[in-house]
Amino acid sequence: MNARAPQAEVVIPSGLRILVVEDEMMLAMMMADLLEVYGCTPIMAARIEKALQLVATTAFDVALLDVNVAGKAVYSVAQELDRRRIPLVFVTGYTDQGLDAGYRDRPTLTKPFTPAALGRALAEALASRG
Repeated sequence: MNARAPQAEVVIPSGLRILVVEDEMMLAMMMADLLEVYGCTPIMAARIEKALQLVATTAFDVALLDVNVAGKAVYSVAQELDRRRIPLVFVTGYTDQGLDAGYRDRPTLTKPFTPAALGRALAEALASRG
């Protein structure tokens, strides 16, 4: 993919390490390309088990979590990120009403999304670190 710099209204700090949990290969590649354009380092996981292993062993600034990964809900990963106080964005093909009630206040990125929407969701999650 030949990614160009996104025309976003927000500025994402470069150098962020971002966990991306996404099982759809094409979408995962697009997200990785966009994050690299922002100057970030994406760390990819296509399965819940791999994501949990990465959360346990790797430092992240923020995470992008597909809600349904290979037929499994991503909430176990979200719980571990919360325990480590790492902000997250849920990525879903549904509305935030499809999220577990305990997570509906979190930033949500609805598929399909634009580069600007990705930037806004990351900025919102990072601002929640407070």
